[in-house]
Amino acid sequence: MRQKIVAGNWKMNNTLNETKELLKGLKKELKGVKLDNTRVIIAPTFVNLQHAVKKTAKSVLEVSAQNLHQAKNGAFTGEISADMLLDIGVNVVILGHSERRAYFNETDEALAQKVNTAVAKGLDVIFCFGEQLEDRQNENHFSVVESQLKEALFGLQAEAFKNIILAYEPVWAIGTGQTATADQAQEMHEFIRGLLAKAYDAKLADSVSILYGGSVKPNNAEEIFSKPDVDGGLIGGASLKEKDFSAIVKSI
Repeated sequence: MRQKIVAGNWKMNNTLNETKELLKGLKKELKGVKLDNTRVIIAPTFVNLQHAVKKTAKSVLEVSAQNLHQAKNGAFTGEISADMLLDIGVNVVILGHSERRAYFNETDEALAQKVNTAVAKGLDVIFCFGEQLEDRQNENHFSVVESQLKEALFGLQAEAFKNIILAYEPVWAIGTGQTATADQAQEMHEFIRGLLAKAYDAKLADSVSILYGGSVKPNNAEEIFSKPDVDGGLIGGASLKEKDFSAIVKSI
């Protein structure tokens, strides 16, 4: 049975004090909530990861990093390695987010290297991908998604997918207030699962959790999560508000 997952990407938000307050609020909101076969993950900024790990140790919350560098170590000023994350108790990392692709020029080739490094170290990877508005309008969205997955992930051995969580994020629906309909999300997720079955096999395809990431809110989460191939969400803005994020978690 595939795991349900709700992950909150905090992006470049929250000072240490703000992180403390949000963690406190989330733990209060989620205390006693029954989460069968469901993971709840948060991704604070790098400088607050260690604090978050300590403060979530006895809670349902897991802590993820927002990125890593593919090298073990070296002269890469400002970068963070897999070993650094593991050493402070972080076991999950987000890779391939559309903002990393757009603003920091991350290519499928570079992301493949990052994924390989993360998987080799035993980190779980929330791998993001998705089309731009122009791709959707030109009906190229399926081919764009297929290319991103093939270039970055389909070189992995089948066993590596036990560490892979997919997150489909239609870029036109991130931070815009627009959201793909539940049916549009299901259509793409079903397509993605078909790609996995073709590249590997049906059993593997059925085992991989696929999240939807694109303006998920408390008022649309339940409908989106009800679709058979949608296994949860990668949440942006709503993850910065404890009541909103908790409501989304409770709707899974």
